[in-house]
Amino acid sequence: MYKVYVGTKNPVKLEAVRKVLSDFEVIGLDVNSGVGSQPLSDEETIIGARNRAESLPKGYFRIGLEAGVQECLGVLYLVNWGVLIDEKDNYYYAGGTRIPLPKFIKDKLFTEGKELAEVMDEYFNTVNIKHHEGAIGIFTNSLVKRVDIFVHIVKLLYGQYLSKNINF
Repeated sequence: MYKVYVGTKNPVKLEAVRKVLSDFEVIGLDVNSGVGSQPLSDEETIIGARNRAESLPKGYFRIGLEAGVQECLGVLYLVNWGVLIDEKDNYYYAGGTRIPLPKFIKDKLFTEGKELAEVMDEYFNTVNIKHHEGAIGIFTNSLVKRVDIFVHIVKLLYGQYLSKNINF
């Protein structure tokens, strides 16, 4: 059985990897993203995912998954990114879901320095939402859950690996 290391202990992210890479032994390790607890741009989110993947044992598949936010045209969007590093140190990048977030969330993140999950738990009276349906679940009436957006990212990453796309 092949191994894939994932740079998190978050059960939602690990479940996403297990769903896509069912033939792999999935091992989650708690690693530092090297960015703030709430990445505030695509760039920070990508760097966080890459740092997580790079912190894992070499010689295996290494996956970093990161959720963040990105402001565009005055609107704050939920974003997510992933990086897969294969056993030969080739890098694959993928970004996914974008959905606008309410203005009150933007204000809390940028003026109070809070993390999205913290604002969601506080406002919607949830507990540890990032380990459950996530903000995406709340804002899509549970049609899309957090695991779904990370399954999509892992599929994009692994699909690139399987097709042997050129690394940029």
